[in-house]
Amino acid sequence: MTLENFNYRTDPLFLRNQFSAHADKYGIPIIPKSKFVNYELQDLRLLRFDQVKKDNGAHANRMVHFFLYDYLFESLWKNPEPFVEDLSKYLGVMTPDFSMYIEMPAAVQLYNTFRNRWCGAYLKTKGLRVVPTINWGTEESFDFCFAGVPKGSAVAVSTYMFHAHNNHAEQKDLFMRGYQEMLRQIEPEHIICYSEPFKEMTGNIIYVDYDLSSWKHMNDDIVKDSGIKHIIGYTSCLNKPVITKTGFVMKGGGSAYGGEWRPKDEDDERLVGKPGEIKESTHDGYKTLTKIGESGYAERERHFTDHNNSNKRTDPHDHIITWEDNHPNFSKPINYEDEKVPEFKNHLTDQEVNKTMSKIYSNDSNKFETIDEFKKSVLWGCEVEFIYRGKFYGITRLEVNNINLYSPKENGFEGIDIMLPSIDALLDYEIDGARIRDIILDAEITGRNL
Repeated sequence: MTLENFNYRTDPLFLRNQFSAHADKYGIPIIPKSKFVNYELQDLRLLRFDQVKKDNGAHANRMVHFFLYDYLFESLWKNPEPFVEDLSKYLGVMTPDFSMYIEMPAAVQLYNTFRNRWCGAYLKTKGLRVVPTINWGTEESFDFCFAGVPKGSAVAVSTYMFHAHNNHAEQKDLFMRGYQEMLRQIEPEHIICYSEPFKEMTGNIIYVDYDLSSWKHMNDDIVKDSGIKHIIGYTSCLNKPVITKTGFVMKGGGSAYGGEWRPKDEDDERLVGKPGEIKESTHDGYKTLTKIGESGYAERERHFTDHNNSNKRTDPHDHIITWEDNHPNFSKPINYEDEKVPEFKNHLTDQEVNKTMSKIYSNDSNKFETIDEFKKSVLWGCEVEFIYRGKFYGITRLEVNNINLYSPKENGFEGIDIMLPSIDALLDYEIDGARIRDIILDAEITGRNL
């Protein structure tokens, strides 16, 4: 073993084992308590971590926060030393809010809790006042997500992702279960709450409003009758005007998808209804027909317009609507330029839709049963991949009259990368002397995905 290899693998920054004081069996580091006097937290404002270097201590009475996308502060975890001097210029530093979405495996949530506490323990050794940011997933995370924080510490939380916003339902119950457990395990002295508190929250809450911590008020650090007070011993400020929180990306907890999708206006109402219902409406000034699937959410929609782009869409055209990420996803347009437009209501029965959709969106079946099934897959925007005589081929519909057939160069094979003007031209294209229509039902299908 070379000395270089030995030094690398025993480097404490690689092992992350510098802190002998840890909270539990997982080795999560303990962050010693930092003390703040009441006046320091009165009318508290925050500063984004990614603005620290630019700010250069100009707003030293602020506390640095990490309610940002993780990629904006991964650098602190990878190499914290270069940030210490800049961070030391401020009132305090919250620990990095590595995401704890409930869709994450428990192992990832545990890892992100460890990283949160490790960064806090490290900054504490450098003399900074550190406030642990507390985040949690479901009850399964309660075994570790509050570890490393001594009883009576000041802590920080954010309610932003748990409030109803955009098309997503409130996730208050999820937040409050974790919040109550945090109160029980940590018994915090102060709770800095970034974004509007829920009225059910108890404790010594310091409400930090987004707007007053934003760039618009960077040169206005003296609060003058804002209508919202950031107070020690918070009981309720919800009967006072609340500044709308807009124009800023926050993340970290709850569902990564933001909670159950729900209509937010009359236009969105067209996407929910009774299973099998065909809803007629006007959307952006043109007529639409929306078919509601068995789940009560839209599964297909017809637009009676070409959106002023006749090269890519016909009037009318259809879209398949899927909900894999708890949000309506519209497929590429299904155009009818050279085809008779089918009656929307009877285009496919529910059983036929489910059968066809399961084939289009699944790689489980490695054969097409009919040419019609293959045509639908391509026309509905699927990327079809198959193996024929040991070679890989891919098919992608790029535009109404553009279907791309491609195959990479390998082992003396020159490859293919051509555009075909229609589905019939594709079916008549020959590979090794055989038309695609004659080989596609026997070819091994390795992918059919949107």
